[in-house]
Amino acid sequence: MAEPGRMYIDGVWVPSKSGATRDIINPADQSVIGTVYEGAKEDVDVAVKAAREAFDHSSWREMKAGERAALLFALADALEAEAKDFAHLEVLDSGKPLREAECDVSDAANCLRYYAGLATKPYGVTYDVPEDMQALTVREPIGVCAQIVPWNYPLLMAMWKMAPALAAGNTVVFKPAEITPLSTIKFFGLMEQVGIPKGVANLVLGAGATVGAALSEHPDVDKIAFTGGTVTGKKILAASVGNLKRVSLELGGKSPNIVFADADFETAVDFALFAIFAGQGQICAAGSRLLLEKSIAEKFIARLVERAKKIKVGPGLMPGVEMGPLVSERQMEKVLHYIGLGVQEGATLACGGHRMVEGDLAKGFFVEPTIFTDTTEDMSIVKDEIFGPVLAVQVFEDEADAIRMANNTRYGLAGACFTQDGAKAMRVIKALRAGITWINGYHSTYNEAPWGGYKESGNGGRELGTYGYEEYTEVKQINVNLNVAPIGWFEG
Repeated sequence: MAEPGRMYIDGVWVPSKSGATRDIINPADQSVIGTVYEGAKEDVDVAVKAAREAFDHSSWREMKAGERAALLFALADALEAEAKDFAHLEVLDSGKPLREAECDVSDAANCLRYYAGLATKPYGVTYDVPEDMQALTVREPIGVCAQIVPWNYPLLMAMWKMAPALAAGNTVVFKPAEITPLSTIKFFGLMEQVGIPKGVANLVLGAGATVGAALSEHPDVDKIAFTGGTVTGKKILAASVGNLKRVSLELGGKSPNIVFADADFETAVDFALFAIFAGQGQICAAGSRLLLEKSIAEKFIARLVERAKKIKVGPGLMPGVEMGPLVSERQMEKVLHYIGLGVQEGATLACGGHRMVEGDLAKGFFVEPTIFTDTTEDMSIVKDEIFGPVLAVQVFEDEADAIRMANNTRYGLAGACFTQDGAKAMRVIKALRAGITWINGYHSTYNEAPWGGYKESGNGGRELGTYGYEEYTEVKQINVNLNVAPIGWFEG
């Protein structure tokens, strides 16, 4: 039997203190694809201590930015050299189609390179002040950063967090989702290979309720970054107050995709499918609410349903597959529960709605691409983040109605607008209470541009771009007296 996947703490591959393990399941057929050690609070304590020591007493924090950048560039090259293996592992672990996994690996390498380049760029400001003084600011690393990522983009989300944190000179304690840790374990092997100093990057495996909670509460953690559900994000925020650690949260969404009658019809249909069914709908920014102008709704729905029924569903490694299984049985049951609620609350099931059990799909967690029509704004399928291939169609009368309907949600992560009227497009996008928006497109994501949401989709921070780098820095003000002489404030 193969040795369980180990944690990486203080430059050493170690088992959990308890010796507990967890089987990792392929969601396409429920086969066991690996076993890993399951960490707990005592493992977190050791990892945080190592990260604290590396930040406070090693040369990492004071290392020249160019040297840190060189390590990140080397990591990107090493990841790219093993891209096929990483993509294959992502498919087995998360279920996504191979073409999506290949894009994720490529984006992950590019993210490393982006922040490697950013690390050496000028980052400070000088101020003209009303005294004989030179005032300036510099950015410094925060310290020990705990990072927790979800299961939908295991490797890519790791890069979104670790790349800027390391580029800025922080140390890291990283927790992948407990059900999709394999690509992260492999990546930490690359970090060891390229020479990331011991204690700088630490990997702790385990459940959110134990490892995640311990990281959130730990007094020696200076910052915690989390991507995942809003309920968990609120718990992390509450747990962090013990030492007032910095917190950045990228949370859930129920994003509106608005299509006006003057939109390019086939383009809008194509993106409506892509917005919700890419990634099996397990994307925080998924266009899970489709808002259609009344005059085109019937025609649009008919075409959308026609195409949704043709989506090729199957195991991610099968050639031609366009949509894979949901990540776990628990997630599948949640999605099926919401589909049942949609029917129960009176929506019309236009297509899909069932688990797929034919042939190669029998043992996997496959759910049909599902579309509901005749919805109302008080329905669960319209209000709640389902995180699966379930689309709720809403119909609006005019521009004002579309904006009101789009913003009638506690979330504010993303949104899109399809129209050939440029002025209308800008009016609508500016009116949307969402952090990531598109006009005549959906899901485009760039390392150079900020990612994050309004309302209950986050707490104001942003990942990616220069914003993502700044999230891992403190701002220090420095004032240099240019006229060195006694101030003469006191006479005695």
